[in-house]
Amino acid sequence: MTPVTRQEVLGLYRKVFRIARKWQSASGQIEETIKEKEYIKNEAKTLFRKNKDVTDPKLIKQCIEECEARVEIALHYNIPYPRPIHLPPMGLAQKQGRTFRHQEKLRKISKPIYLKSHDEIS
Repeated sequence: MTPVTRQEVLGLYRKVFRIARKWQSASGQIEETIKEKEYIKNEAKTLFRKNKDVTDPKLIKQCIEECEARVEIALHYNIPYPRPIHLPPMGLAQKQGRTFRHQEKLRKISKPIYLKSHDEIS
């Protein structure tokens, strides 16, 4: 990891914890705010620790973009949790074969960047 990339990652880490410190839930309830603050902290710790040994520059860039996207979405919608995506079910494809593999590939490609790591840790 280059020094510039390292500083960028550490800056994002600090930014996430600053956001968690100042976070207010949309409902305004104290219990909800505390729960959301803990979620932000735990999610950041888990993802940053999981990716601490990543050395591929492309993968590092992808992780940085995912973090920035999740921060922007959380601040914009005032919801710390990843926004769900709505893709049509794969019920029309058979359980094996070319059509099923094609639909799986399309679903994987259409997944937004902010959800790439969410399914891996939940």
